[in-house]
Amino acid sequence: MSPFTGSAARTPGWEHLRVDLADGVATVTLARPAKLNALTFGAYADLRDLLAELSRERSVRALVLAGEGRGFCSGGDVDEIIGATLAMDTAQLLDFNRMTGQVVRALRECPFPVIASLHGVAAGAGAVLALAADFRVADPTTRFAFLFTRVGLSGGDMGAAYLLPRVVGLGHATRLLMLGDPVRAPEAERIGLISELTEEGEADETSQRLAHRLAEGPALAYAQTKALLTSELDMPLAASIELDASTQALLMTGEDYAEFHAAFTEKRPPKWSGR
Repeated sequence: MSPFTGSAARTPGWEHLRVDLADGVATVTLARPAKLNALTFGAYADLRDLLAELSRERSVRALVLAGEGRGFCSGGDVDEIIGATLAMDTAQLLDFNRMTGQVVRALRECPFPVIASLHGVAAGAGAVLALAADFRVADPTTRFAFLFTRVGLSGGDMGAAYLLPRVVGLGHATRLLMLGDPVRAPEAERIGLISELTEEGEADETSQRLAHRLAEGPALAYAQTKALLTSELDMPLAASIELDASTQALLMTGEDYAEFHAAFTEKRPPKWSGR
């Protein structure tokens, strides 16, 4: 995302999210524990806008997305979203569905790694938010459920039909998106849906540790790696190799590349600047 901004000021506070910034790490918490962090129209919009702001500012080097209380996120709020959408016309429904997709695109396109810290339920849209993260750190209580067909809609919501086969393969993705059955942590780890399985109650701590490790590393190299992983999903090999070559040539002119050589020569740890 472009770092250039217009005249709009930075958002001073977020009504539907809790946002903490420290040492290059943004911790974004879905904070409706009484509703298992069910998403509202405002929560989707805040996530979309927050990710855009953080991407432009370039001060964040890693982001942890977490849920308060007994679970990560139970999906869209049945009363506030599903009930409301029944009264919308086609244009309004298209705007809403595009907005939810914009959140997923923002998670994939932001120039910093995103870690989903998971426990309890990650269902519906909550499962897709976790899927769109770069890392999924989960404790044994975690259970995923892609519930869209259970409410009479396509399982391919918010980019799930694009992302899930690329993470777990077409066979597992077909089963999960069509049937909507829950997938508990051991199976999720086995099929590759979980990046790291922790002890119970330790997902947040492990996620923070990973986020700080990433924040202390070569941020530009991480950003370009993420961009290539996303861009090359649909590229032929020749185009991917050419894009890799162009990216490496640009990074070889950067400060971090020179810093690694200096640090290696001087037998000290590199001091990464992210440039």
